[in-house]
Amino acid sequence: MVSYIPEETTSFVGRKTELGRIERALATRRLTTLTGAGGVGKTRLAVRAAGRAEPGYRDGVWWADLAPLHDDGLLLATVSDAVGLSDHTLRMPMDVLCEWLADKQLLLVLDSCEHLRPACAHLLGEILTTSPGLTVLATSRQPLGIKAEQLVEVEPLPVDGAADALTLFRDRAIAAAPGTVFHESGTAAAAAEICRRLEGIPLAIELAAAGTGRHTVEQIALRIGSRLDLLSDASIRPQRHRTLRTAIGWSHELCTPLERLLWARLAVLRGDFDEATAREVCTGGPLTGDGDGVGTALRGLVAKSVVVRDGPRHRMLDTIREYGRMWLAELGEERAAADRHAACFLQLARNAHAGWTGDDQISWYHRIADTHADLCAALDHLLAHDTTAAQEMAGRIGFFWCCCGHLPQTRGYAQRALDLGPAQGPHRTRALWVLGMCVLLQGDYPAAERIGAECVRAAAADGPDEGILAAAYLRGLTHLMVGRPDLSLREADRVLRSTEARTPLESAYRLRCHLIIVFALTSLGRLDEAAEAAVVLRAACEAMDECWTRSYVDYQLALIALLQGRADAAAAHARSMLAGKHRLRDSFGIALGLDILAAAVAAQGEGAHAARVYGTGQLYWRMVGHPQRGTPELGPLREACERRAREAVGDAAYQRAFERGRADSAEAGLALALHGELLT
Repeated sequence: MVSYIPEETTSFVGRKTELGRIERALATRRLTTLTGAGGVGKTRLAVRAAGRAEPGYRDGVWWADLAPLHDDGLLLATVSDAVGLSDHTLRMPMDVLCEWLADKQLLLVLDSCEHLRPACAHLLGEILTTSPGLTVLATSRQPLGIKAEQLVEVEPLPVDGAADALTLFRDRAIAAAPGTVFHESGTAAAAAEICRRLEGIPLAIELAAAGTGRHTVEQIALRIGSRLDLLSDASIRPQRHRTLRTAIGWSHELCTPLERLLWARLAVLRGDFDEATAREVCTGGPLTGDGDGVGTALRGLVAKSVVVRDGPRHRMLDTIREYGRMWLAELGEERAAADRHAACFLQLARNAHAGWTGDDQISWYHRIADTHADLCAALDHLLAHDTTAAQEMAGRIGFFWCCCGHLPQTRGYAQRALDLGPAQGPHRTRALWVLGMCVLLQGDYPAAERIGAECVRAAAADGPDEGILAAAYLRGLTHLMVGRPDLSLREADRVLRSTEARTPLESAYRLRCHLIIVFALTSLGRLDEAAEAAVVLRAACEAMDECWTRSYVDYQLALIALLQGRADAAAAHARSMLAGKHRLRDSFGIALGLDILAAAVAAQGEGAHAARVYGTGQLYWRMVGHPQRGTPELGPLREACERRAREAVGDAAYQRAFERGRADSAEAGLALALHGELLT
């Protein structure tokens, strides 16, 4: 069973009653929403409840964090990512998601829905109707307003007659200042007073406890009490909201001026971040990027629990980020912060594009995937304020997004960048190429041919080899997919020859054109030539630890070996391809690799094993929203190998093994196909 529940990094206190209510609600209702004020602990409670409920769901627990989304534009993509769907089709994304979930028995957690309530309500109305095995646990400051929604109100921790709030304060105070002791009556009484004055609100208590070490518990109690007394008029805002804002404001007062400035500027970030990103986004004016600037201020915010650190990564809770945004507006820095944020992630796109063929290719893939919300926010800002930079960013980041499975979204961004940006130039040509790749991977071959021809003309006008090679790759791949390998070979060979003296083999686009040569030779039945070209290309990729192209070379070597009757070699190459695609988290590539591996295993005479691998392959094809797809020459070969597998074990045994493969989790099925054991 696969589970994607966030790890608990601090102690969990109390909540036995709430956990019992959630357990009963999940057992009887398909939608349970945890409601309550900001900072009351809804997310922590959902994490614990989801972990307890996990054994009851055949297909596991899947977590979607909606907090980084500032509007509903990324909602569907975020939920699709969360449940492992990587849509490669022209269909409506909602239809693909509903189909993917239709036969699943899983728990989906949607965390922080309050700012997207109408969109979340619509989404849940669709997927709960079409997916009878789906259960949803949501967190929101307000109910989602859906029929049959079961509400569980999350109250603050009790402060009278129970020790939960005091236990939380003690745990966090000792974590902040290990020497803190509570056996003295004055300290214990002051801690209890803090919890009472803060009404048991967990975030407020944690922020107060973070002050231990710089102040005594008695001093903290006095200062918080004084602040709350100043705001005794309950008509100002709801009491708990007022109490939490007061506690956050007290933490803000404890910060140095530079820490306050960093807090405000960090609020522009959508997701987790590292210190280097904080420096790039937040440096300016009195807040320097080196010495005692951003780094020192960031460490100060971590010490005060304003920023949570998890290894090299940092994050801010929603309520803390909201307070920072308020101060950013007060400072008049909203536009400047957004400009720095966009510049930072444009540079990330440039660096990732430049690092495509280096030994950090895998790291770049993962970093691009992990910063998706920030990259989208930056691109949205550039589309509104700097269309030239937006066009550049869409072109440089687009192929990574294609490979990560964000095809509908990438297509939309590329089209907007082309419509709004300059009418010519290398950046436009690259964005046009990205659009062409999107429509090709979605199966829209007429559009791919039209865009490919336009891309060739634009690249010729630009001059640089990168655009010319990229256009040739798009055209060559399109020819292959529609069954014209002779034209594909001619296109790639012509461009490779014309650019040979100027562009090294290590160029990303040159590697891809050589890959087209291998595919085309195989399709034309020139297997010895194809194998020779593939071996040379694979060696070049291996020398620079380039994974993406090498994985597809392995695919072709497996196909060539199968066509030549060398089943053992085909299986070895297929497993090598799958290992590379697993490193890249490329569901489409894994689906292709499982097909070729299943055919090879069938050719080895292992009918039941082949059937199970075919079943896992079907699971991955469903992930990308496609029926089985591959290079044209694989279809007849696959059918022949499948017939052989059925003959080897009989139809009934074959079908049982196939269904078992489809019932496996994606990771477990892939691990079995590769190694016979789970991958880590």
